[in-house]
Parts: sequence; C-alpha cells; structure tokens
Amino acid sequence: MSGILEAKIMSNPMGRWYIEISDEAEDIKEYCLDFSEFESKIAMMGDRYGGDIEVVWSSDENVTKEQINEVRMSMLEYESRIAEEDKLSANPFGTEESGFNPNG
Repeated sequence: MSGILEAKIMSNPMGRWYIEISDEAEDIKEYCLDFSEFESKIAMMGDRYGGDIEVVWSSDENVTKEQINEVRMSMLEYESRIAEEDKLSANPFGTEESGFNPNG
C-alpha cells in the first residue's frame, strides 16, 4: 500500500525555513528544522507504507524564492545520494554489470 506525504516549506518569524510533513491518512504532522531531520522523518513516516511513498511539495506564501531554492538544492543532493546508494546495493562490487564474472 503506497502513501502520500505532504511536505510544506514554511518560514518562521526569524526568516528561517523549516518543513512541515503531514500524513493525512494517519493524522500525523512532523516538523523538520533542517534537511537531515527531514530525511530521517520522511524515512520513518514512509516505513508505515513499506517505503512506497509519494511526497507532494508545496510552500507557504511567505517563503522566499531563496528559501525554496535552498530546500530544492538539498533535495537534489539527497536524491543523488539515494540513487548512488541504490546503484551500489544493486552492484556491490562497483564493476560494470556486463563485464564482471567472479569465477572468470
């Protein structure tokens, strides 16, 4: 069963961004003050769905373009790191799939 989590970029009165994650199906809200906290909380919330989740992004009206861009860059780094980890777990020897033969 897949789940939909909503991630909303917010801005506090001091001008610092944070992310509100909500799971409407489970009536749960979590708040993340940085991206590493987002990573751990999204993983924890995704465990309820066996990791099969979709994250729907939005931002509050008082969030600046710079804040959105900062979160976007962190997200791109995270996605790149996850893709690299997936690639390594699929091929733990780090060799080309077609050319590696451990018995050859």
